[in-house]
Amino acid sequence: MPGWCIVMLVPVRCFTCGNLIADKYEEYKRRVREGEEPRRVLDDMGFKRYCCRRMLLASVDLMDQVLPYYEELARRHAEFSQ
Repeated sequence: MPGWCIVMLVPVRCFTCGNLIADKYEEYKRRVREGEEPRRVLDDMGFKRYCCRRMLLASVDLMDQVLPYYEELARRHAEFSQ
C-alpha cells in the first residue's frame, strides 16, 4: 500500500523494570544481522538485566504475518462500501 511504513512494534519499555529499550532495537537487529553474536551485542549496548535482554531477544516481527489479514479486511470493507 503506497505511503505505508511498516515497522517493528517493539515495546517502548521493559515490562519488568521499565528500562527504555525501543530506541535500541534497530541497532541490535542490524548488528545481529551483520553476524555479531547477540550476547556480545547486548553486552556492548549496556543491557545487564535479564528482563531487558529478554525483551530484545524474544521480540518477533509479526507485521509480515498480520498484514495480509489487514489487507483482506480492507478489501472486504471496500466491497461492502460500494
